[in-house]
Amino acid sequence: MKRRNFIQLSTLAGIGISLPMAGLLNACESHSEHSLEFKNLITGLLKDWSDGMLKVQINNPSNLDEHGALGCPSCSHIHGRCMDAVYPFLYMADKTGDEKYIEGAKLVMTWAENNVSQKDGSWTVITNPKSWKGITVFGAIALAEALHYHGHVLDKTTKQAWTKRLEKAGNYIYKEFTIDFTNINYPGTAVYGLNLIGNVLNRDDFKAKSKTLASQVKSYFTANEGLLFGECKKSSSKLSEKGLHGVDLGYNVEETLNSLVMYALKEKDEELLQILTKSLNSHLEFMLPDGGWDNSWGNRMYKWSYWGSRTCDGSQPAFGMMSHINPAFGTAAVKNTELLQRCTANGLIHGGPGFIEAGIPPCVHHTFTHAKPLAALLDHWGHLPEINTNANLPRTTADGVKHFKDLDVFLFARGDWRGTVSAYDAEYHYKYDYRQASGGTLGVLYHNKVGLLCAASMAEYALVEKNNQQVQPNKDICLTPRVEVFKDDVWYTNLYDLPATVTSKDENGTIELLADTKIKNVNREEVTETASTFNIAYKCAADKTEIKVSTEQDIIEQTAFVLPIVSPSSEVVTNISENEITIQKPEGLVTIKANAPIRTKEISGKRTFNMVPGVEALPLEVFFEEDNKTIELTITIS
Repeated sequence: MKRRNFIQLSTLAGIGISLPMAGLLNACESHSEHSLEFKNLITGLLKDWSDGMLKVQINNPSNLDEHGALGCPSCSHIHGRCMDAVYPFLYMADKTGDEKYIEGAKLVMTWAENNVSQKDGSWTVITNPKSWKGITVFGAIALAEALHYHGHVLDKTTKQAWTKRLEKAGNYIYKEFTIDFTNINYPGTAVYGLNLIGNVLNRDDFKAKSKTLASQVKSYFTANEGLLFGECKKSSSKLSEKGLHGVDLGYNVEETLNSLVMYALKEKDEELLQILTKSLNSHLEFMLPDGGWDNSWGNRMYKWSYWGSRTCDGSQPAFGMMSHINPAFGTAAVKNTELLQRCTANGLIHGGPGFIEAGIPPCVHHTFTHAKPLAALLDHWGHLPEINTNANLPRTTADGVKHFKDLDVFLFARGDWRGTVSAYDAEYHYKYDYRQASGGTLGVLYHNKVGLLCAASMAEYALVEKNNQQVQPNKDICLTPRVEVFKDDVWYTNLYDLPATVTSKDENGTIELLADTKIKNVNREEVTETASTFNIAYKCAADKTEIKVSTEQDIIEQTAFVLPIVSPSSEVVTNISENEITIQKPEGLVTIKANAPIRTKEISGKRTFNMVPGVEALPLEVFFEEDNKTIELTITIS
C-alpha cells in the first residue's frame, strides 16, 4: 500500500455495519475479476477523457486570454473551472510517463492564473473578477489531490509555485466559507477540502475549520429519509408550503456526499458515517436500473443530464468507497460509469443519452469535472473495498409503491415498469420558478426491457446558470407529461400546481397513484371559464401502464394531456390507427393507445430535443372530448 494514500485503510471498515475488517483486508489484497473489470473501465475512460480534453486545449501563446484553456465545443465562452483538469492530467502523466499530460496540466494552471485567479486567493467561475468565487473549493481540491498523489512528476519550481497557490486558495476558503453562506454543496464540499488541504500543507487551522463544518452539516439531513438538503437560496432558508426542504439529488450524489464520505472515512467520524449510510441508501432508491439518476423532481434539475448533474464530479467515490457497507453501492458506481461511457464520443461526455444521435455538441465542463473522481478511485484502489455489480440496485428488484415523505415523491414498480410521480413543492429560487416535476406529474417512466420512456424537463427551459448550461438548440417543448390548455395565448398546466396532492393504493396486482391537481399559469393563477380541476390516475400492472385523466367541470377551451415519449429519431413510428401508435425500440415494440385521437405537437424534423435531461422525444398529445358531465381520457402504454 502506498504511503501517499490519503484515506487510510483502517478507516474503510467504518462503523462495521456489514463487513468485518478481515474481510475488507482480503478484498483489498485481491480484488475479484469483476472488480478488476471496473478498474479497467475507469482506467480506459480516464485516458479517453484526458486525451479528449487535450484535443480541445487551446495552444495560442500570442493570446493569453485563451492560451492553455480547454475550448468548449458547445459554449461560446471558456469555462473558468477548466483548471480542475490538473488532477486527471497529472494522474495520467504519473501513470504513463507521457510528457503531454504534464504540459496539459501546466497549461490549464497557467490559463487560470492569467484569467480567473484573484488576489484574495480565489478563482472565479468566468473571467469576470466580480463573478462567483465559491467554485474555488473545487479547484483547490483538484490541485491538492494532484500535488499530494502526483506532485513528484513536476519540476521543483512548478511544484513550489502550485503549493503556494494552493495555500492562498485554502486561506480564502477558510475565511469565507460558513455552513449556510450559500447552497449546501459548497460548505459540504469544503468539509473534505479544508481537511485535505490542511493535511497537504500542515495547516491545523484548516483542519479545525473542516471539523467544525462537519459537525454543522450533520443537521442538514431530512428527518425521515435522511436526504441531504440545502440546495436553495440560502441553504438554511424557509421551508416550502408543504414544509419540505430544498433537495437536489444530482448535486448530492455527484458532489457533496462524495466529500462527506471521504472526510468521514479518513477522520473515523462514526456519527457522520451512520448518517451518510442512511443517506446513501435513500439516494440510491432513485438510481434507475441502467445507472441513470432520477433527478426529475430535484430542485436544481435544470442541470439534470440523466447520468447526473452538469457541473458536478460524479457519484463514484461516495458509492465506491462505501461498498463494503452495502454492496449495491458498488453496483451503483459501476452502472453509472457504464452510462457515462455510453454518453461519451470523441473523448468527451455528452450531456445526456440523446446528444450523440441528435448531433448536439458536448460541453467540455462535463468531462473535466467527471474525470476527477475516476482519478481519485484509482489513487485509492489499493485499499478500496470490492466494487462489482453482484448486488442488485433497489429499483431493479422493487415492487410496489414507496412514498418519500421528505419530498412528497412516489416511486412505483410492478413487473418491468418503474416510475416516479412527484408532488414536491420546494423551489430552488423563490423569486423565479424553474419548475421541476411537480403538481402530481409523472417524472420518469422506465421499462426494464426497452429503457427510458418518459423523463421530465423544466416546464420552460431557462438558462438559470448561463455559464453552466447549453443553449436549447431548437423549439423548447416541455417533456414532462401533463394536462395543459392555452387560453388567450397563456399556458396553463398542472406543472405549476404546487399544492397538488397524490394518494396511492396497491390492490389486485395493480398500483394506482391518484393526483388531485389544478391547471395554472407560471404565476400560479388558476385558469378560469374552463375546466381547471383534474384527477390524474396512474395505474401500473405487470403488462401495462395506464393514465386516466378526468374532470367534472365543463371543458370550454381545448384541453389536452401531453405525453412526450423518449425516442431517438432512428426509431420507427407506425400509426396503427388514429388512436394507436407503435414505436420500435431495439429491445421491443412500445404500443400507445388512447380513447381519443393521438396527435403529435408541431416539431421540426422527426423529434424534439430537450437539454434536460438530454434526450430526443416524440411529443404526443390527446385532446379531451366532452361526454355529458364527466370527461375522461385513457392512455395505455404497453
